[in-house]
Order: sequence, then structure tokens, then C-alpha cells
Amino acid sequence: MHWTYEELAPNVDDVLDITTPWQSAGTGTVGEPVRPKLRHTDPGMRRVRLGLFAAALATFALLYAPQPLLPQLAGTFRVSPAAASLAISAATFALAIAVIPLSSLSEVLGRRRVMITGALTAGVLGLAAPLAPSLPVLLAIRVLQGFALAGVPAVAMAYLAEEVERGSFGRAMGLFIAGNSIGGLAGRIVAGALADHGGWRIALACVAGISVICAVLFALLLPHSAHFTPAPPRVRGLLGTLRRNVTDGGLLRLYLVSFAIVGSLVTVYNYLTFRLSGPPFRLSATVIGFLFVAYLAGTYSSAAAGRAADRFGRYRVLCWALPVTAAGALLTLPDSLAFVVVGLLVLTGGFFAAHAVASSWVGARARVAPAQASALYTCAFYIGSSVAGSLGGVFYGFGGWPLTVAFVLGLLAIARASATSIRR
Repeated sequence: MHWTYEELAPNVDDVLDITTPWQSAGTGTVGEPVRPKLRHTDPGMRRVRLGLFAAALATFALLYAPQPLLPQLAGTFRVSPAAASLAISAATFALAIAVIPLSSLSEVLGRRRVMITGALTAGVLGLAAPLAPSLPVLLAIRVLQGFALAGVPAVAMAYLAEEVERGSFGRAMGLFIAGNSIGGLAGRIVAGALADHGGWRIALACVAGISVICAVLFALLLPHSAHFTPAPPRVRGLLGTLRRNVTDGGLLRLYLVSFAIVGSLVTVYNYLTFRLSGPPFRLSATVIGFLFVAYLAGTYSSAAAGRAADRFGRYRVLCWALPVTAAGALLTLPDSLAFVVVGLLVLTGGFFAAHAVASSWVGARARVAPAQASALYTCAFYIGSSVAGSLGGVFYGFGGWPLTVAFVLGLLAIARASATSIRR
């Protein structure tokens, strides 16, 4: 019997329904005993949380470790701030390109295998980055890292959608996003602190070593899928589900929200490093790295937003999170370190709240191939990170920090308009 991709791909109503019979992955037998979908109070959820936390730590530490090092990279390779920011954009753009093929591959090979392979490969590539003799070589390694890292974020969303019951999905997604913020924070702080003592090469090498350890822990902790059914690689079915996921008006608006909110965050963090390393602040790389402690606001807000979305609805929480993010950007305008720190806390908290809600909304809305829909969201997310993150450097070069903040506010206005139109 030949099955179509649509018949085998997990429908969101099935993956979020605890009563759905399980078809054993790889066995083809239906009705075998299986663990129920996980609730947030179940002991098995602890291994899921710890495993995905380790994966998020490895992924986002590697992805954003160069951010506090951008002034040093610009000095070493004698390039502009916008060119130095390509060390971030190269990886995020490659991730955006690869995330759809890899998420589709996870429909065939399994979520767990794709995520673990990607995390381990990216960690090993990270060990090669400090050896780069020139910026083009560094960028090439970062592109390869981006391809490898693509195996984690969108596939993790699909894994959670399949393994976690409906009432706990928002909370589980919020906790995964919280792990993202911790990973981004750890990579930036470690890199910034080590850069002042050993330079950017030592900093990147140490972050890569930590990420390899986290990837190994991820492989050891993450439970095998109990509710995954493999699908054969059928191009026609893939194109059919892709068409449905890119023509759904609500999903398109969520993709645009993703593009805009991450573009605003990355713009602020990319070019704030240049602003703070120059007059009137003149901060060291270590101090700048520790300013990324503001990411802890995202650890709290993403988990809180997940709980609030389960209780009050995604639309309401998302429309509150976006103005909070804009307020944070405005608070960074004065030449006062206290205002900058408070602004970063507010902006980061608002961003991660919006991201947690929008990403979980995609998984709940997709009617076919939820991993693919999540991949499209992640694709838009990292295209926003790379394109808007680099474009922000042009605004910074022409008008300094005030024009950069204006660019950020424009992106957030687009996100708010898109979120509002979802309701209509």
C-alpha cells in the first residue's frame, strides 16, 4: 500500500490530542502500548526540558558568541561594523536556508536524530572557527555552522508538539525559548569575558568546547519519540504541504512577526556593542558581554508568556508584548548606562514573550506538516536576524544610535500591524 505524504505527516489535531492511537515508528503496527503525551507535571517532562535546554544552550551560544566580539573582529580584519556583523548574519542566513530541508528530513529520519546530529556537528565546526586566517574564511565556517544548527530549532518545536499534551504545550514551548535565552546569554558573556584576556580566537574556542559538552548531554537526556510516525520522502507531497503552509494567511502573518521582532532584537544587540565600546561609554569587551545578562529577562518572560497564552489567549499576549519591546528600544536612547541596561531588560523581555507566543501559535495553527510550518517560522526568524541585523548597520553608519532605534521601531510597528491583522 502506498501512502501519501499528507496521510503520513502528523496533523496538528492529532499531535496535540492525547487520545490519538500511536503508530510505532519504524514498525508499522498500530495499537501498541505507548506512554501518554507528557504533561508539565510528569517526571518524563524533566528529561525533555533538560535535554532541550542543553540543545538550546549549545545552539544559541554558538550562534551568537561573536556578537560581543564584533568590535574586535572589525579591528582584526579592518572592516566596517556592518561587515563585521556578517559573522552573525552568515550563520543565521545559512540556518534560514537549511531549516526547511532539515525539518522535512526529520519527517523521514526522526526528530531526535536530526537534532542531535546538527548540534554535535555545529560544536565541532565551532572549534575550527578560531583558526580562520581571514574574514572570508571565518564567514565560510559560520555558514557551515548555520547549516548544522538548522537541525535544532524548528525540529524541536515539532518534537514538543508531538510529545507534549495540548494543555501543556504553551508552557513547554515557553521553557524551550527560555533555554534559547540562556544559551544566547552564556555564549555572549563567556566570549566577552575571555576576549579581554585571550582575544576573540580564545573566546570562540571556549564557547565551542562548552557547546560540544552540551550537545553530548542533549543526546544522552532527550527521550526517544513515542508519537512520531516516519513519512517517506515524497517531493510532490512536500510541495503540496509547503504550498498550504505558505498560503495560509494567519501563518504568513506569524512569519512576518517572526522576521520583524528578531530583526529588531539583533539590530540592538549587534550595534550596541559598537556604541558602548566608543565614547562616552568606552566599556571593555568583558563589561559589554555581561550586559547581555539582560537575556535573563527573556528566560522569565518567555515562560510567563507561555502560561499566559494558555490562559488568556495568544493574540492578547502577543499584542501586549510588542509595545513593551518598543518601549525598551526607546529607553536605550539616552547616553546613560543605567537607561541602556533598563532598556535592554525591557526590550529583551518583550521580545522573548512575543517569540514564545508566536512560535507556539504556528504549531497550533498548522493543519499539515507542523514541522514544516515551524521551519518556515524559523526560516523567517533567521532571515530577519541576518537581513535586518546587517541592514541595521547601514542605519547605524549613517545616523548613529537614534536612527538605529528608529529602524527598530519601524520593524516593531510592522510586527504589531501583522499581529493585529491576524485577529481580523
